[in-house]
Amino acid sequence: MQQLDWIILSVTLLFIVFYGVYKTKGSKNVEDYILGNKETPWWTVGLSVMATQASAITFLSTPGQAYHDGMGFVQFYFGLPIAMVVISMTFIPIYHRLKVFTAYEYLEQRFDLKTRSFTAILFLIQRGLGTGLTIYAPSIILSSILGWNLTLLNVIIGILVIIYTFAGGTKAVNVTQKQQMFIIMSGMFITFFLILHLLPNDMTFSNAMHIAGANDKMNILDFSVDPENRYTFWSGITGGFFLMLSYFGTDQSQVGRYLSGKSDRESQMGLIMNGFLKVPMQFFILLTGVMVFVFFQFNPVPLHFNPVNRDAVEKSVYAQQYNSLETQLAQLSEEKKEYNLLYIDHLNQNFDNPILRQKLISLSGKEKDLHDQAKEIIAKVDSKAETNDKDYVFIYFILNYLPSGLIGLLLAVILSAAMSSSASGLTALASTTAIDIYKRNVTGEKSEKHFVNATKYFTLLWGAIAILFACVGTLFENLIQLVNIVGSIFYGTVLGVFLVGFYIKFVKANAIFYSAVISQITIFFIYYFTIHIYPNGQEKLGYLWLNFIGASLTVVLSILMQLGSKGKRKVMA
Repeated sequence: MQQLDWIILSVTLLFIVFYGVYKTKGSKNVEDYILGNKETPWWTVGLSVMATQASAITFLSTPGQAYHDGMGFVQFYFGLPIAMVVISMTFIPIYHRLKVFTAYEYLEQRFDLKTRSFTAILFLIQRGLGTGLTIYAPSIILSSILGWNLTLLNVIIGILVIIYTFAGGTKAVNVTQKQQMFIIMSGMFITFFLILHLLPNDMTFSNAMHIAGANDKMNILDFSVDPENRYTFWSGITGGFFLMLSYFGTDQSQVGRYLSGKSDRESQMGLIMNGFLKVPMQFFILLTGVMVFVFFQFNPVPLHFNPVNRDAVEKSVYAQQYNSLETQLAQLSEEKKEYNLLYIDHLNQNFDNPILRQKLISLSGKEKDLHDQAKEIIAKVDSKAETNDKDYVFIYFILNYLPSGLIGLLLAVILSAAMSSSASGLTALASTTAIDIYKRNVTGEKSEKHFVNATKYFTLLWGAIAILFACVGTLFENLIQLVNIVGSIFYGTVLGVFLVGFYIKFVKANAIFYSAVISQITIFFIYYFTIHIYPNGQEKLGYLWLNFIGASLTVVLSILMQLGSKGKRKVMA
């Protein structure tokens, strides 16, 4: 980090905070504070929806995911465009017609208070955890790479978000997310083209894709029906669809974005914009990770990307064994570079040499073996250490290979994304607590100003809780997967409640409430016995299926319970 990087990073973050406060100060009523007075144009809705989902985890973990496992993760998003169409046709017209502040208000009008409260509490649990993770993710990685204090980073990011979210509510989130998305995408595009520039002079983008393909990084579609495969076309279209339908349709952090739209049509156009752009955006971020992989075919690659683990090994009795592996990897890197250059020569002559391709696959296999041996040594040094270093790949590349100035910009990208998604989470948590819990249960007549102040205080409270979650968090495998796993545990049940509310009119309050409770408990058991107790990669069920199972179970149980209660009443009659 040079002085220029610090200047760019500081100016960018402070601009976002002060701009958000300046543009949105002085909310007079609840509609203004929570819904931005319903003045948001469609393109701002679309950008805000995209920015809410595109957390720092997206820009740290996704390139690392592609570096290790290739482009297959993009299948996770295949259900998103379909979900956007369903939400635009069904959810948005209902929410706007009923003039709700939160998604869960609808459930009391359709069912009863206990159903509304139960789903709101489920949301508060998972979004509280999720918001803590969006702060924790960049903090733990930046603290590891840069040596910054982890707790201090959590507190700084949290406070920056709280300042403008407290001051301006939803409107502050919307106006700042436009600037954040511009910074984020500018930084990613600059990085992508810089990687191309850093590759050998005679290497084209097509050559780079051939090298990635030779190493199985370009396998985008997997039509396997094995439920143990985490990312397949079918899990994306089904489990991914249900996850996106629940996230964008019932999660207040997203619902709040498009409830602020000027009209039904503006909100719908914003969501459709997200449906068109989100998959290409994720594809591009994954492709950037693949390009980092190609870059390291011609440059020295570290044995392990997490510097904390490397330092721990260097101070242990295993240091010599680890250094021996580093020497082997250095020799292998030189050999790999030589064969990759030879492969490019053949490609430039329009000849894809199958023998050379097989040699590259063999060398990549040997490199993976060395990385696995390094992880085993790290585990011996500290059995509690997280040996998975996917989340450190992209930040390692940024800090070691990008020029001064661009490093500051990319760090601003990461922190801007953290602030963007965290701000959306805080406004959603505060508005849900204020409207669905506090306002619904408080006694006596209260003014609009009272509920605006209550929402602001809940913003402070949830900001403090999110910072606390971030400070006690534990890195678990790949962060982008952890966030989606947490969501998948809760989203299916909540979505099932909404689907019954929208489409199955004869199901009443008691049937849906008890079905939701049973479904959520069942999902906890399924998660524990098919996913949690198994090591990474050996799960018996891909976590995306939890969304489908939770939603389906809630719907089916509610129908059966309602029919059963009708039958019971007939017998008694």
